[in-house]
Amino acid sequence: MTKKLEVEITSPAGSWESLRSAIKAGADSVYFGAGKLNMRSRAAANFAKKDIAKIAEICRHGNVKAYMALNSLIYDDDIAEMKTLCDAGKSAGVSAIIVTDFAALEYARSIGLPVHISVQMNVCNFESLKYFAKFADTVVLARELSLSQIAKLAQKIRDEKLISPSGDLLKIEVFVHGALCVAVAGKCYMSIAAYNKSANRGECYQNCRRGYRVIDEDTGNEFLIDNKFVMSPKDLCCIRILDKIIHAGASVLKIEGRGRSPEYVYETTKAYKKAAELVVSGIFTLKKGKDLEKKLETVFNRGFWHGGYYLGDKAGEWSGISGSRAAKTRIFSGKITNYFPKAGCAEILVQCEAVSVNDEILVIGTTTGIVQFTVSEIRANSLSTKIAEKGSTFTVPAPEKVRRGDKIYILRNSQN
Repeated sequence: MTKKLEVEITSPAGSWESLRSAIKAGADSVYFGAGKLNMRSRAAANFAKKDIAKIAEICRHGNVKAYMALNSLIYDDDIAEMKTLCDAGKSAGVSAIIVTDFAALEYARSIGLPVHISVQMNVCNFESLKYFAKFADTVVLARELSLSQIAKLAQKIRDEKLISPSGDLLKIEVFVHGALCVAVAGKCYMSIAAYNKSANRGECYQNCRRGYRVIDEDTGNEFLIDNKFVMSPKDLCCIRILDKIIHAGASVLKIEGRGRSPEYVYETTKAYKKAAELVVSGIFTLKKGKDLEKKLETVFNRGFWHGGYYLGDKAGEWSGISGSRAAKTRIFSGKITNYFPKAGCAEILVQCEAVSVNDEILVIGTTTGIVQFTVSEIRANSLSTKIAEKGSTFTVPAPEKVRRGDKIYILRNSQN
């Protein structure tokens, strides 16, 4: 009898809103950073050490695993902080920590905290997997591997019964969606050269995402190139080939984006969760993958590289722009001032953009996560109206509970 495929979707959580959105969308696990020793420590959306216990509790309540990223390079001066974060993760009951540095790996093991090996370790071969299987339950493979290489590694894990500390076979994790770095596995030195801020310490200034001119210093001649964003890759998008990735042996599928918005987290998680369910059920098709991809196009993206290195392609899919190609953009409108559960209605104060019937709106909050719906009716002062202008308060039917203080955004078609 063929063993049923087991697939885990792990989603980024860089804020309370994104955390709730990931859980609501069906994530099996989330990964987050706390403090300065993770690869998104410079991002505006980054948790503090005091938040770890609450994150773990929310995840337990949602039946979701919580992985704490502690994956930056660690200097001697960081050892005490690293131990404090590990202790906090252990006390909170996080499911595992994601590490790059051997100091973090060894300390986590010493206190009985499960370990995952970060993509920053650049694991590309079976000998490395054998080594890390002594310490870790899951290894995130280097992004530059092809599907055939991944399949061979997964087969050798099964053939040699490579058991992890959990007592199960070592799990392979791969990135399936999100930003790619022009450097191999993110090992980049542009930011530290330009700003003395290390990309390998979570401080990347993303020099590669800017436009550049190429000038010959001897002659002063400027070379013409067809795309000035020659170091800014398109985003990885694997939903069309998710069946191939899963059948190759990857059982944990990671979505990049701890610095992204709650709606990005929600839509990407929901799409990949659905695609994985179709694969497990044996009814996934290329058409179904492309249909799900349409929702991915509505949220932040720099254009898509379909399959990337997994299909044996070489780097060369450049974004061509400095920002997002998202088909939808959000515009701040106002906030929730009340919710009436019996009526299923929300009261909204319009602070900026007017709201009209048939508008598609987002409600985003730290506890609510994300709620998206189309305005079917507007009532102000007990009267029905077609539009609510700035400064007005109105009620609208809401499909689920929202909370006072939640922010309201209107979704518009993007001009990109």
